[in-house]
Amino acid sequence: MLVEITKINKEEVTVVTSLDVAETFGKRHSDVLRDIDHLQCSDEFTERNFALSSYKDISGKSNKMYYMTRDGFTILVMGYTGETAMKFKEAYIRQFNAMEKVLIGKMKEREKGIAVRQALTNALQQSQENDRMHGHAYSTYTNVVYKAVFGKNAVQLREEYRITKNDNLRDFFSEEELKKVQNVEMLISGLVGCGWGYDDIRDFVLKQSKLQLSA
Repeated sequence: MLVEITKINKEEVTVVTSLDVAETFGKRHSDVLRDIDHLQCSDEFTERNFALSSYKDISGKSNKMYYMTRDGFTILVMGYTGETAMKFKEAYIRQFNAMEKVLIGKMKEREKGIAVRQALTNALQQSQENDRMHGHAYSTYTNVVYKAVFGKNAVQLREEYRITKNDNLRDFFSEEELKKVQNVEMLISGLVGCGWGYDDIRDFVLKQSKLQLSA
């Protein structure tokens, strides 16, 4: 069983796949797909709780699957009966609860991050760093942040997560990673405000990150 976090209608939610449901409940995936297609839910409920996707089988062929939220999962497996099925339902609910706590933690850190990023943007503007870097100060310093936390710049992280420029990179960070990113951004904001230049800030921040990793 695997409950994860993904986006449905541009909103991060906890989900499980139809593939996982089929495997866990000992059903053919085609039967689970049929059950979903025959649920007769309202269009609004279906759009909010089921997302059509695809996966590739061992032959490389692309096949249909669904992501479903806790509510979608509940509606789907309501008719799955028996002692074993009930144990699986309870286990899924526990996983949904655990992952929703993780998601809430991420959302809280994302909210904090808005103010932190604004403070960094203001510090860069007031120091005229943005003018000196021809409008690229924020992205330049953000790469320093990512190098300090992940050892990679934004382009390398996007390649690792296999996402495009249209995706928000921070959606893929864990709660703990978001906290680390914000701590480095606050440090840089303070150093910029004290009049430090880019080279000195970059060297100092990266040196501090190496010291923390070796501690």
